[in-house]
Amino acid sequence: MKAYLEPEEIHRMEEAAANPRDRLLVRLLFRTGMRISEALALEVKDLDLTGGTVTILHLKAHVKLACPQCGVRLGRTHAFCPGCGAKVEGAVARRQETRRRRTVPLDDDTAAMLGDYVRQGGPVLRSGRRMLFGITRGRAWQVVKECADRAGLGRLVNTETGRVHHVSPHRLRDAFAVMAVQHDDSTDSIRMLQEQLGHANIGTTMRYRKVAGQELREWYQSLWRKHSSV
Repeated sequence: MKAYLEPEEIHRMEEAAANPRDRLLVRLLFRTGMRISEALALEVKDLDLTGGTVTILHLKAHVKLACPQCGVRLGRTHAFCPGCGAKVEGAVARRQETRRRRTVPLDDDTAAMLGDYVRQGGPVLRSGRRMLFGITRGRAWQVVKECADRAGLGRLVNTETGRVHHVSPHRLRDAFAVMAVQHDDSTDSIRMLQEQLGHANIGTTMRYRKVAGQELREWYQSLWRKHSSV
């Protein structure tokens, strides 16, 4: 069973889309590698179709636990505060949000598709904002699954857990990253991929080298090149 989608398969998903909005969603997730939450937050003002870029807002929320007596940070398993020693009866939950923006390039075909979509009235007005898609996260997942089903694509296996899943929005992001690593897995290329994907830690990006299998194959082949006379 396959672990990731090929570009040709995603092209089939685009062709199977029921309408221009769904086709654009599939294409944008793959061609930019953005997260589904980032795609659904896009506004028309985030697009620079002349310059061929899109500005992405990544909003992430963290909940941290703290001692109600002294405010020291607690782990989920703490029974006593490591700061003041008080028994933890009810930790205080503090919500912290981090906002990061990044501007990523668009290929010419995708920029042209976005331009046509905007001119034809595709965006949706929500609370005074011109949202590119204007659909819920649940509907977006359904769109991707329906496109995959109509394209005749099977389920994919998670290489880390072994679990089998339907094609989801994140698998389009994975497909972009794997394709990029297969094309060039040099250090400079991995760092550019990190920037494109919006990973805070390059270690997260490096995992795609394992998925693509490039590093292992090159190591194995180098063994036999060195011992070609054996």
